[in-house]
Amino acid sequence: MGNGRYPDAYESYLYEFHATRDYFECHELLEEYWKAHPDDGFGDTWVGLIQLAVGSYHYRRGNRRGATKMLDQAKGRIDRSRLAELGIDGDQLHALIDGAIAGVERNEAFVDVNIPICDERLAERMKLDAANHGLAWGAPSGTDDALIHRHTLRDRSDVVAARAAALAAKRNERAH
Repeated sequence: MGNGRYPDAYESYLYEFHATRDYFECHELLEEYWKAHPDDGFGDTWVGLIQLAVGSYHYRRGNRRGATKMLDQAKGRIDRSRLAELGIDGDQLHALIDGAIAGVERNEAFVDVNIPICDERLAERMKLDAANHGLAWGAPSGTDDALIHRHTLRDRSDVVAARAAALAAKRNERAH
């Protein structure tokens, strides 16, 4: 993926968001990029898109409180003019986020958001890549537990070990 106009991580985010509907992966991809490029001028936009993915993840899992919070924060962070620079119709995306928030508040079943990509070359490249991988661009989310509950199923042993080591070091420091 990628043609040099947009960051690869951003294009990967769009691909995952629309082709696999792996919102957890979207969050991971864009967060890593955002942290590595804090001065690129798109910080709030990256965070807003991350929050859109996290809000979608929560909504699909039935966590309505988390979904409302993240979607509302995403809308507040996403600047329409910055989105235009990324090939996205910001007005339409804001309206779609409003619709998702309203759906959560009315206790409606989850419906995937399709980010309105107005850069036709980007959209066509993404759709072709999805088709080449046997995926339907913009298809509804599946019901696979590995996708829906991804954060609870991942291997966190390295994080747990690092936290235990930090706690042991702190206790050792206090003891001396």
